[in-house]
Amino acid sequence: MKKILSSIIIVLLCLGVFGCNNETSKKEANRTASENAVYPLSVKDATDKKIVFKEEPKKIISLIPSNTEILFSIGEGDKVIGVTDFDNYPKEVESIDKVGGNNADMTFNVEKIISMQPDLVLAHESSLGISADGLEQLKQAGITVFVVPNAESIDDVYATILEVGKITHKEDQSNKVVNEMKEKLKGISEKTANISTNPLVWLEISGPPEIYTAGKGTFLDEMITIVHAKNVAENEKGWIMYNEESAIKANPDVILTTYGDYVPNLEKVVMARKNWHSVNAIKNKRVFDINADTTSRPGPRLVEGVEEIAKAVYPEVFK
Repeated sequence: MKKILSSIIIVLLCLGVFGCNNETSKKEANRTASENAVYPLSVKDATDKKIVFKEEPKKIISLIPSNTEILFSIGEGDKVIGVTDFDNYPKEVESIDKVGGNNADMTFNVEKIISMQPDLVLAHESSLGISADGLEQLKQAGITVFVVPNAESIDDVYATILEVGKITHKEDQSNKVVNEMKEKLKGISEKTANISTNPLVWLEISGPPEIYTAGKGTFLDEMITIVHAKNVAENEKGWIMYNEESAIKANPDVILTTYGDYVPNLEKVVMARKNWHSVNAIKNKRVFDINADTTSRPGPRLVEGVEEIAKAVYPEVFK
């Protein structure tokens, strides 16, 4: 049970539900990596502190799965020497040393990281509330720590990919990744633009008794909008706890969940919920559990998440 709860919490951390500094996120999202890196390189991270890179990082430890996926997407995978217990993509991470995260308090192993002597530890703003003390210990040990800002939108995700490309001297590769993402999302949006119906979607990133969903100003809401569907929580802001009665009253056409890896037969569980029998999505058996990794991790695979949402909402179009 503890493992399940920890797994759900890490999803919420990836989404930035806990421990986020929104003002910092918005400011950092405006940064770009259009200039080629020249070392020594000075860049501000999500803590608004100036981080100096004397040279291109050769040994990198990633403290959140989304950072790991970004590093591999831009060709830096061979430099990653440590990842968290939650990292599962790409398959190469299976053979990379794990530095913790799957313990009771979800902290990483400071001593192990120091012993590995990385040139860079790539942390994330969403977990600062949990990992601040550990990160300070790494800095005191002389290790360069860069805190990636939380992503509130897909544009923020683009900015993060470009920023990571800048500090690792992979500007061309990061620009290529971002451009490919934009092109694919444009194609999905165009394919759904002329569909006559705009289904109402209820999205759950955690279930009862504390139901969390995504409102405006989040990339998950944006993903639903891209496919020209309507989010039940579109008038709410950020990652929010939502009232179950309000979700039922909204009468969604489609229900999407993102935590099926932690709740066996989740689609059947939702279908059997008390008081939900009159909801259109339940009556028409349109309940789908979608991949939490591709819809919650702010990285290159968000495009796959949008594609999966599109297939669930418009099965007649995306076969």
